[in-house]
Amino acid sequence: MSLRSLIAVSAGVIVFSLSGCANSPGRPRPDDIQINPADISDFDTLYKQNCAGCHGTDGKGGAAIALADPVYLAIADDAVLQQAATNGISGTAMPAFAESAGGMLTDKQIAILVNGIRVRWARPGVLHGANPPPYSSAAPGDPSRGADVYAAYCSSCHGAGGRGGAKASSIVNGSFLALLTDQELRTLVIIGRPELGAPDWRSNIPGKPMSSPEISDVVAWLASQRPKFPGQPFPSNTKPAGESR
Repeated sequence: MSLRSLIAVSAGVIVFSLSGCANSPGRPRPDDIQINPADISDFDTLYKQNCAGCHGTDGKGGAAIALADPVYLAIADDAVLQQAATNGISGTAMPAFAESAGGMLTDKQIAILVNGIRVRWARPGVLHGANPPPYSSAAPGDPSRGADVYAAYCSSCHGAGGRGGAKASSIVNGSFLALLTDQELRTLVIIGRPELGAPDWRSNIPGKPMSSPEISDVVAWLASQRPKFPGQPFPSNTKPAGESR
């Protein structure tokens, strides 16, 4: 065999051997290599892993409000979304997601989520020219006025005193109120719960939208129903079984 032939044969053997190594048992495939969680930049992945459990698949709502509600996105700006995702909402089931607050997401990932929510689900013109109440209000409401506001705008669905009616459940239940801040109550009064058929601030009384002060008043009335010790299973003046002084 000539030297040239020998070199050609040897090169072929090497190429064949290398191709065999590429498919050898135990060799990791590209999709087996784990991605550093901090490097994930795909919105769908980030949303599914961090948001969908409470806010629902495709943002359609679950234990928490629907992020895909364009009315909500019309009153809650990016700063509101970023603040909630970064630091959570104290006293509620909404946790902090930012690394700086003990969570798992980077600032860049939170920005991806906020931008993705806005791009996918906001709808310019959804309010059809209506001027919505502000997301928050510095002026406190009045519970006594709020009782009248409730009777006018809400009792037809939630019943007398908010204890539930034919169309909707109780909204003065202590456990329910304990899970929501006053701001969350205000948000729900403004945007409604479209996934549950609850109207927004414009539609409780046709042609008579709720004003910002009226919303503040009804929130104050609801907040006044919140128990000091929610979920307490026994009267405060009764000792639990087995307790002794």
